[in-house]
Amino acid sequence: MSVLPPRPSLLPLAQSSQEATAADMELPASLPDPVPSPILKHSPSPSILSRSARSAADTPSVTFAADFRSRSRAESTSPSFESFRTARSRLSVSRRSTPEHHVGSQRDLRDEDARFVYINDAARTNAPPAMFPNNSVRTTKYSILTFIPRNLYEQFHRLAYVYFLILAALNFIPQLHVNSAAAGTAPLSVVLAVTAVKDAYEDWRRHRSDKNENNRSASVLVDGVFRPKRWKEMQVGDVVRVVANETLPCDMVLLSTSDPTGVAYVQTINLDGESNLKTRYAKQETMLTPPEALAGVIKCEKPNRNIYGFLATVDLDGRRAVSLGTSNIMLRGCELKNTVWAIGVAVYTGSETKVMLNSSGAPSKRSRLETDMNRETAALAVILVVLCFVVALLAGIWLGEHNDQLGIIHFFRTNDYSSLQVRKYDWLGAGAQVVFTFLSGVIQFQIMIPIALFISMEMVRAGQAYSMVQDNHMFDDKSKTRFQCRALNINEDLGQIKYVFSDKTGTLTENKMEFQCASVHGRDFSDSSGGKEDRNTMPGKQFSLIQFEFP
Repeated sequence: MSVLPPRPSLLPLAQSSQEATAADMELPASLPDPVPSPILKHSPSPSILSRSARSAADTPSVTFAADFRSRSRAESTSPSFESFRTARSRLSVSRRSTPEHHVGSQRDLRDEDARFVYINDAARTNAPPAMFPNNSVRTTKYSILTFIPRNLYEQFHRLAYVYFLILAALNFIPQLHVNSAAAGTAPLSVVLAVTAVKDAYEDWRRHRSDKNENNRSASVLVDGVFRPKRWKEMQVGDVVRVVANETLPCDMVLLSTSDPTGVAYVQTINLDGESNLKTRYAKQETMLTPPEALAGVIKCEKPNRNIYGFLATVDLDGRRAVSLGTSNIMLRGCELKNTVWAIGVAVYTGSETKVMLNSSGAPSKRSRLETDMNRETAALAVILVVLCFVVALLAGIWLGEHNDQLGIIHFFRTNDYSSLQVRKYDWLGAGAQVVFTFLSGVIQFQIMIPIALFISMEMVRAGQAYSMVQDNHMFDDKSKTRFQCRALNINEDLGQIKYVFSDKTGTLTENKMEFQCASVHGRDFSDSSGGKEDRNTMPGKQFSLIQFEFP
C-alpha cells in the first residue's frame, strides 16, 4: 500500500516571493542601462498592448520596478508614489477607447428625433401634438372610391386590353364603324367586368381578414387590472400581457416575464421565416416593480423598417436612464414560446409597426402564362400594323394611278348619281383615304387577337380556384382548414418550379421527430406497451434504447 507524500506548504513560497519583491525594490544607486529586447523594436499590436496593460494593472510593483530601472539615478531618488502614479496614468491612457468606438456603439437620441412613451399612461403619450395611430391595420388594395380607377389602371397593363380599347374607339369614327358603338364596346366591357368582379372578391377577402385581425382580443392593463381589449383599440403606452403561444399584437418593450431572470422566447417565422426561437430579455430595473405600479418614460427612436435594430432608453421615476436594445423589444407578428407569460409596453402600433412598414401592400401578381401572352400580343400587334401598312400603301398607289377616274369608277365613285342632280360625296382627298384604309384594315384583321380567349381564361381561372378549394384531398385534418386560393391570377403557375434555392435541408423538410419506442432495463416504454417487459432484450444485459423516426 503506497503512502502519498505530504503536501508541501505554500507558506515558504509566499515568503520567498515577498522577499524577492522586497529585494527587487531595494535597488542600488547606479544601474547600467537595460539592453533593449529585439522584440520591443517592433511596434506591438493593440491586443498585445491591452494584455500587457491588464497584467501591469494587476501587478503594480513590477510596473514600478521596471519604470524605476529605466530612469536615471536622479529620477530614481524621487518618491516611489510619483513613479507609480505615472505608470497608472499610462495604463489609463492605453485602456481608453477611441471616440469613434463610442460613436459606433451607441448614439444619443435627440428629442426631435425620438418619441416619448409614458408607461401605463396612453392618454399622456397620445396627447397632441403626438397623436400616434391606433393598432388597426389595413392590407386591402382598394376602397369604394378608388376601386374603379385603380382597377382599370391595373387591367390595362395587359397589352391585349389596350388593343381592344383601340378597336372600340375606332367604332366611334363614322367612316369606319361596322357595328354600333355599343356593340363595338360590348366585348371589352364584358372582359373588364369579369376581371373587376374577380379582383373585388379577392380584396373583399383581404378586408375580411383585416377585420378578424383587428378584432382579436389582448390583455391590457386598465385601472390596475388586466382586461381584454380589441387589438384595434390599443394605443401607444398601453401595458400588454401575452401568454404562451399567443401572437404579439404590437411592437412592445419587454418589462417582465414569468422567468425570474427576465428571459422570454419568441418565434419570428412570420417576420424573417426563421423557425428557431430567439431570446428577449427584460431589464432587472423593470422586473423588480409590479406592472400596475410601474411608471416611467421610454425615449425611443421613431418608427423605421429595421427589424434588427432598436435604440431607446427607459427612465424610471427620475432614476438614471437604462439603455434598451434589440434584445429588449418584441415585434408584432411574433409568437411567444416556452414562456408562461410576458408583459410589455406598446411603443409602435398599427401602421407604424416594423412588420407593416416592411409590407409593400397587396402586389399585382402576374403568371408566367400572362407574361408570355403579353409578349405574343405585342408580336401579333406588330404583324397587324405591318399588314395594315402594306394595304394602305397599295391603296395609295392605286389611288395615284386612278386619280382621274375616281369620279366614275365602279365601287369608288366620288359623285352621287342617285338623283337627277349629280352631287359629290364627302371626299377628303387621297391622303385621308389612305389613313382610313389603314384603320379599316385594323378592324378587318382584329380576329388575329381574339377577345374571346381572354374571357375564357378568366372563367377557367375562377373554375380552377373553386375546384381546388373544394378538393377533399387537400383538406388538413389537424387544423380543419381547406385549401385557400388567395390570387386567382397565378393558378396556372401552381407546381411549376424551375429553381430551388436552399441553405439547409430544414427549409424543405419539417425536421420533426416522432417518438417510436423506448426500452429501459428490459422494459418497453412505447405508447402501445405501457411499460411491459421487452422480449427482444438479451438476458443478462441491461441497456437503454430510444428510437426516433423522421417522417
